[in-house]
Amino acid sequence: MSFDVRPVTAADQNAWLPLWQGYQQFYDTEISAETSAITWQRFLDPAEPMHAAIAWQDGKPVGLVHWIFHRSCWTVGDYCYLQDLFVAEQLRGTGAGRKLIEHVCAQAKTAGASRVHWLTQESNTTAMHLYDRIADRPGFIQYRKIF
Repeated sequence: MSFDVRPVTAADQNAWLPLWQGYQQFYDTEISAETSAITWQRFLDPAEPMHAAIAWQDGKPVGLVHWIFHRSCWTVGDYCYLQDLFVAEQLRGTGAGRKLIEHVCAQAKTAGASRVHWLTQESNTTAMHLYDRIADRPGFIQYRKIF
């Protein structure tokens, strides 16, 4: 299958929002409309380290990816955190996810980043089949404290 992945523009908000909501449903979470609106504005601000792209197939939005550049104490180059990746259910396993990850990796290389990294839930075995083929699993366990 053929997918066109391109950075979001202001005109893409109505294409992005249903994918963003689908991502939240997949992870059984709900992000407030206010936070989503601020997030969208950050993607459009060239001064922000946050970025987004949409995968399109035949003019229809079928997936999204969000990434954030951040400093590291371990390298001179920034790291690129692939924060969110979502492909419409009916198109999973067709190469859209790989294409979105490749887009982020290309952006990270162009920006001089030292690595791209991401997380997934242990139960997301479908995605892990792809991730295990294209990246290393370093064995770290995430801890978090939410405020």
